[in-house]
Amino acid sequence: MKAIKLSIVVIAAMMLQACQKYLDIIPDNVPTIDYAFHLRSSAERYLFTCYSYLPNNGNPGLNPGFNAADEVWYSFPMDATGINVSVANVAKGMQNVQSPLVNYWSGGNQGKPYFQAIRDCNTFLENVGNVVDLEEYERERWKAEVLFLKAYYQFFLVRMYGPIPLIKSNLPLESSPEEVKLYRQPLNECFDYIVALLDEAIANENLPDNISGVENTEMGRITRATALALKAKVLVTAASPLFNGGNPGFFTLKDNRGRELFNTSPDPQKWVKAADACRTAVEFAEAQGFGLHEFGGSFSYVINDTIRTQLDLRTAVTERENNRETLWAFTNSRLSDIQRYFMPQILSGDRGVDNVTPRGTVAPTLKAVRHYYTDKGLPLGYDKNWVGQSDEALVTATAADRYYVKKGQVTVKLHYNREPRFYAAVGFDRGIWFGNATNNYNVTQENATSSGMLYVQGRSGELSARFGVSGYSVTSYQVKKLVDIRTVQNPQVPAANIYAYSWPEFRMADLYLLYAEALNEAGGYSPEVSKWVNKVRTRAGIPSVEDSWDNYSTQPGFYNNKENMRTIIHEERTNELAFEGHRYWDLKRWLTAHTRDNLNGPVHGWDIEQKDPESFYRPVLLFNQRFAMRDYFSPIQLSELQINTNLVQNPGW
Repeated sequence: MKAIKLSIVVIAAMMLQACQKYLDIIPDNVPTIDYAFHLRSSAERYLFTCYSYLPNNGNPGLNPGFNAADEVWYSFPMDATGINVSVANVAKGMQNVQSPLVNYWSGGNQGKPYFQAIRDCNTFLENVGNVVDLEEYERERWKAEVLFLKAYYQFFLVRMYGPIPLIKSNLPLESSPEEVKLYRQPLNECFDYIVALLDEAIANENLPDNISGVENTEMGRITRATALALKAKVLVTAASPLFNGGNPGFFTLKDNRGRELFNTSPDPQKWVKAADACRTAVEFAEAQGFGLHEFGGSFSYVINDTIRTQLDLRTAVTERENNRETLWAFTNSRLSDIQRYFMPQILSGDRGVDNVTPRGTVAPTLKAVRHYYTDKGLPLGYDKNWVGQSDEALVTATAADRYYVKKGQVTVKLHYNREPRFYAAVGFDRGIWFGNATNNYNVTQENATSSGMLYVQGRSGELSARFGVSGYSVTSYQVKKLVDIRTVQNPQVPAANIYAYSWPEFRMADLYLLYAEALNEAGGYSPEVSKWVNKVRTRAGIPSVEDSWDNYSTQPGFYNNKENMRTIIHEERTNELAFEGHRYWDLKRWLTAHTRDNLNGPVHGWDIEQKDPESFYRPVLLFNQRFAMRDYFSPIQLSELQINTNLVQNPGW
């Protein structure tokens, strides 16, 4: 089917309408179902209700993948940071069974009630056939969309809780108390059902292959490309160690009928199925014109290839129009005012106006900064040029560094000779911050060597540093990656003019790396595996896997087996998808979250209370994270177990 351009509904309006459940529109009794599905207009509102449960991942305080890991940290207590505390408390080990944080099982503490979402999807699917003034092609399209949403909500629950009850259809109102006490189903059955729903949606010929056009049409609606991509991610997740018998010694759980709910032994064929699904998704998406994004703005804003590469990487996330990399954008989750919490002050102004000026409270950790590669595309400990050198040594920037670090300024070696993704994603003390302020675009190559470009001044008492007791970066770093380059700080009016964009839930870079991972796990290293990693690395401005390791590393040929290539792919996902909420879920499915290098170790930043570089660049312990084996799956709220005695709690809780 050819891609179709649709301009019927503005998706933002759709999501505003969706905030009202149909039960808020009509009375709560049996005849209301007939009323809701009598006319197209009311049925469409019910469709939007099904969409309304999509998570608000563009808000760090509501995104369990963003704040629950080790990529960012905050000043605690957090009531003055502007970011909700609940998800960040998961990273601090404060999860509990009485009132679970980020509760997507029954809803609460920044979680949505996803079993209610599934029931609403079931109601729609069971009744949309009754709408009298609905064209058949549109009816079928809506059904495919809701099948996808039902699959997505169940995938979200499985990823968070493991085995879940499968509500394939809503129970009749006359069901007995015992009939409503549903059992959790074994993991394999959960994944099989999710994939079956996606397959049904994909096979529906009325589901559009893609939606072309600009954002104010129907961007955010489900397409065949989206469904194939989600199917690939579901199968990669199912094949991963956490869900594929990776630790049967701990993850053993039986219900009160004696059924084993977790997989007890790995099935290598799951990686083969995952690789096949990834290949299908990649080929279909590329046939629809999807691929890796490159900056398409005016060349007058670009000084040289160094800045342009950074813009390729920044706009891959933030570009809202004609972004060929975004497979699925959450148009119900727009990054508007929240951008202020990612960016520092880089222009003087009235810093006391906390509700309108940049605040920079979302702080990347020192660990996240060290994850990024060197400019040779290697981890710090494997680059020949870095061996035996301290990354905390102070270095004065020269003219050769002027597009990364302000010439003549002193910062640590850690900030020099790093990959472009680091400079595109992270703001750091004395680091150049291109764009995002008036007079910070039209800079010539000549005056860029002196006072042309603005930079972060993060030491105590300086422009970008902590101001008062309100929000600030507790590590001295900022998340540049999530700030659209057109969002500007106005020196005449103490405010940020926000250029809003929708949260990119699924990018092609993510899909390419999933494909590489599945291929490697299914058959080990081959040029076909590294091909997909190298596509991402080329856009990132670093050498290929083979070139980096063979010519610049301490271990040539390191990539030439499954285990080492696995390490490279994992690191590649960490760097490419940093600050997008993926690391938390990846570490869990890889069964590595509990290791000291990940979520079971110290969190550091620089000493932000100091003025001189010798004292400022001293690692300060912010927190010692503790991630136990039980934390791989969230607990079911205790009251749910008391209501439904057929449910069993997750291991360790």
